[in-house]
Amino acid sequence: MFLGRVIGEVWASRKMKDLEGKRLLVIEPVDDRSEPPAKKVTPVIAADPLGADFGELVVVAFGKAARVAFGGDGDFAFEAAIVGIVDQGQAHGRDWFENYRAEEERS
Repeated sequence: MFLGRVIGEVWASRKMKDLEGKRLLVIEPVDDRSEPPAKKVTPVIAADPLGADFGELVVVAFGKAARVAFGGDGDFAFEAAIVGIVDQGQAHGRDWFENYRAEEERS
């Protein structure tokens, strides 16, 4: 799993049957470095069963754990899914959560 931020959405008119009716979001992994420590695919397209909004921090799972998030035996045609929407958090030495949701709290 990894922590990421919703930065976009993907629409596909032609797709595998397993993806029909599933919202696909673009997730950028949260990282305070300008370059990733190792080569990896970024951003990630993740299926969203929870209804995450743009800019929200989310927890993304890969593999069977991601597919099980949609129920059943986890035999679907996607590799990543949002399994949590972050309300708040803390990570020593990181500012990922600083001022997160501060705008919502003021409203």
